[in-house]
Amino acid sequence: MIILGSSGSIGVNALEIAKRFGLEVEVLGVGRNITLLNAQILKHHPKAIIIAQEQDISKITPNFQGEIYIGKEGILKAIKDSKSKLVINALSGFLGLEPTLYAMDCGKTIALANKESLVAGGGFVDISKIIPIDSEHFSLSYLLGFHESPRPFRNLYITASGGAFRDTNLNAIPHQNAANALKHPNWQMGKKITIDSATMVNKLFEILEAYWLFSSKNIDALIERNSHIHALIEFWDGSVVAHFASANMQLPIAYAICFGLGLPESFLNPFKNIDKSTPIIERLNFQNKNYHLQTIEISRYPLWNLKNELLDNPKLGLILNAANEIVVEAFLQDSIPFGVIPKIVQDCMQTFKKRDFKNREEIFALDKEVRDYVQSKL
Repeated sequence: MIILGSSGSIGVNALEIAKRFGLEVEVLGVGRNITLLNAQILKHHPKAIIIAQEQDISKITPNFQGEIYIGKEGILKAIKDSKSKLVINALSGFLGLEPTLYAMDCGKTIALANKESLVAGGGFVDISKIIPIDSEHFSLSYLLGFHESPRPFRNLYITASGGAFRDTNLNAIPHQNAANALKHPNWQMGKKITIDSATMVNKLFEILEAYWLFSSKNIDALIERNSHIHALIEFWDGSVVAHFASANMQLPIAYAICFGLGLPESFLNPFKNIDKSTPIIERLNFQNKNYHLQTIEISRYPLWNLKNELLDNPKLGLILNAANEIVVEAFLQDSIPFGVIPKIVQDCMQTFKKRDFKNREEIFALDKEVRDYVQSKL
């Protein structure tokens, strides 16, 4: 397999799964974390690596004698040159879109953790070649039995934690800074996704991903504070099923690798730690828990009012993503307060709402135009 973004949490967990089940990793791709890459090289013995900058070649451990690819072009060349049929795309941001499209063109299966691939370019992605790693979409697939032709459903629901400001006084939220927004109530994540959790943009992204993956506009999200219920499905007969699981990304990663390599689900039966004595995922203690599914209120999450517009015109995901990446970076640098994020994103969505793109080249051109526009507003 190829792992793009092996220094992030998805990549690190994917390597743990590969090691545990004795699976070969052909290519490792990181950005600039050469120290971690060297440790991964010694442990997993890839045939090729991808790094961001040529000047970091000298820092690579002398124990590595394989191929070294550089930068964006190197990612694509590594995909093309590799024998692996499975690409785990755990790259962060819009950078991950082109590798998804290219891997698809090369006939490879993509285990997808890069949200932007579907949010910005979903109309150009062959969904038959995608296996979702996001816990919410994995849970929906799980409930549908991983079938290409699942039982007809009425509504899909994914869940959200509510982010750092789920209990903050409404009047105080617009004035919050990055340090407070990064205090996620349930777990530690990357900075950007933590901010996106607080604004609910992350859930807008996942709504769009679900639209492309499951070919339905009947999708909504609810807040579940325990982060135990990841998805629910309402069927035509009135039945509702829910997927409860511990919040451990090794579960969806393991299934994605298993199916991506064409292995039977029974391959995962010995789902134990390396010492074989304990399960990888702790059994969920759901007894005596208070489970409450809560509506996402626009008064607390102003950008949630974009949900229906995005489902009616999914291509607007490109606008949302580009605008959000720029304003979140500005917020993390303390250039703007939290309340400015929704204002600029809403303005950008209104400004570009009638814009369209008909091919891949136009995707990248419009993305740049939106980013330039947002920069002019900061």
